[in-house]
Amino acid sequence: MRHKVAGWKLGRNTSHRRALLRNLTTSIIVEERVETTLTKAKAVRPHVEKMITLAKRGDVSARRQALSYMMTRESVDKLFDTIGPRFGDRQGGYLRIIKGGFRKGDGGEIAFLELLGSEKFVEAKRKKSADVRTKRIEAAKKAMDENQAEAEAEAKAEEEAKPEAKSKTKKTKADKK
Repeated sequence: MRHKVAGWKLGRNTSHRRALLRNLTTSIIVEERVETTLTKAKAVRPHVEKMITLAKRGDVSARRQALSYMMTRESVDKLFDTIGPRFGDRQGGYLRIIKGGFRKGDGGEIAFLELLGSEKFVEAKRKKSADVRTKRIEAAKKAMDENQAEAEAEAKAEEEAKPEAKSKTKKTKADKK
């Protein structure tokens, strides 16, 4: 029995587990929505909520504590500038865990971990990536059309050159007789 044994081991040693949780926390703050396993999502939730609580405090000491835990300065800046004020009047429960089925390879249960109120930001990212995707597809189609036009022009030039070469060879054979 595991009486009074707290925390999630996640099949890793202590340093690997700590690095995993720090990286996931940083990713959630930067991206606002992360796809991971359900167990990792449940394990990282208290860490992210602690960082948001520090951001709500907003003093220099809290910023230093967050910086000592999170991996990048940009994530700390985003945490204190945008995410902390967003949850200023909320007393906890800053994250949403959405179950997303099972992974095909190993059957692990997938979950989406997202900050509340991030729907606007996620939708903006989706629109931006869709625009980039359509531009890339249009550029590829244009390049394909250009390549096809060049190939057709080369084929026409070869066809025009072939009859002249055939007529020259016929004349030379007739001249030989």
